[in-house]
Amino acid sequence: MIKVTSEVKTITQITRDLPGPLVLVPTMGALHEGHLALIRRARQLVGPDGTVAISIFVNPIQFDRDADLTNYPRPLKNDLVLCEKEGVDLAFTPEKNFFYHSDHSVIVTESLLSKGLCGSSRPGHFDGVLTVVIKLFNLLQPTLAVFGEKDFQQVALIRRMVRDLNIPVKVIEHPTVREPDGLALSSRNIRLTPQHRKDAPRIQRALSAASDLAMTGEQNPAAYLRSAKKHLLANAPDSFSIEYLELIDAESMQAIPKVTKPAILATACFYGNIRLIDHVNILDG
Repeated sequence: MIKVTSEVKTITQITRDLPGPLVLVPTMGALHEGHLALIRRARQLVGPDGTVAISIFVNPIQFDRDADLTNYPRPLKNDLVLCEKEGVDLAFTPEKNFFYHSDHSVIVTESLLSKGLCGSSRPGHFDGVLTVVIKLFNLLQPTLAVFGEKDFQQVALIRRMVRDLNIPVKVIEHPTVREPDGLALSSRNIRLTPQHRKDAPRIQRALSAASDLAMTGEQNPAAYLRSAKKHLLANAPDSFSIEYLELIDAESMQAIPKVTKPAILATACFYGNIRLIDHVNILDG
């Protein structure tokens, strides 16, 4: 039976009393099949005798727009039912007033990998992400933590934080989970209108079409970007817009002069005020 607690002061002692190893799946709730895939991966990693823990916390300091924070879905009761069905051992559901001190003044900032892509348009977002993750690591003291590849920039930043700060947690990345029509699973998808939801797979199709250029030996980044932009905008609804479309080195997250080693073609797009992200790997072997 799942144990549920929101107690920040006692969570560390609770996890110490649970059988190890402990693997953590950090989430903001509104669980979907993508999250459930992370939970199943976590169970595979620790086996039946280890502990699978999930955190469900809508982290206020990673939102750059108040409307996004206000509108973020919080179906906690349903989330816990799903966790129970998936065999989660511990659900940590802290409240923001107890998770952060009212006068908290320390945050974690990364100064290189966070500057482009989502970081350029969402000031402070990754500071909030890294701060909540390190707090969760400190409180629950997991051996491993599982994150989704869809948020690849976030995962890269967490890996860098773990490396640079010598945090004894192994970060596991799980492949992006998609709908049958190719749309990457996201808690934001339920906020799309029916028309926008029907159109949204254009994002994955555009990136995939552009990535096919690698099979022709294409090395010019501009060719990939032109192809992706052409497919993204072809017959797109008026409410659709591109926030960014970039081709970057898979390791350094910097722009590349030629596509000769693993790279990432990434985009963030809007349907009205609903923001969706996706990416494809190029030359990833």
